[in-house]
Amino acid sequence: MTDPTLATPASARPDLVHKVELLISGLLRVGVVTSLVVILAGLALSFLHHGDYLHSHHALKGITSTDRPSWQTVRELREGIRHGRGEAVIMIGLLLLIATPVMRVAVSVVVFIVERDWKFVAITLFVLTMLILSFLLGKAES
Repeated sequence: MTDPTLATPASARPDLVHKVELLISGLLRVGVVTSLVVILAGLALSFLHHGDYLHSHHALKGITSTDRPSWQTVRELREGIRHGRGEAVIMIGLLLLIATPVMRVAVSVVVFIVERDWKFVAITLFVLTMLILSFLLGKAES
């Protein structure tokens, strides 16, 4: 026996729509705030380890230069974190910020499955697949 409320479209159930909106807005808020905290921690760590950034324009320009190599692999990022490099912590914060809307799409897939809205499941899965493929296949050009 199926639950008759599941056969009702989500638009006809404002309480469910409101709960989903709260879930998604909470996810986005937590993701952005968490990434901000991590980025600020990385910034503080950078200035803590390199006090000359505060007083030397030349030293600060060195850290913000586009000629400086960025973190290219997970291994390099892990090594940077292990060595307490603030730039690596900042990169983790930026990755969290990028992952936040992707998680929103993933949550939407689950919500649409629960609602049995198969058209939107297919559309949202396509969007999620394209996002993941763009991360896996994309490359930065120097």
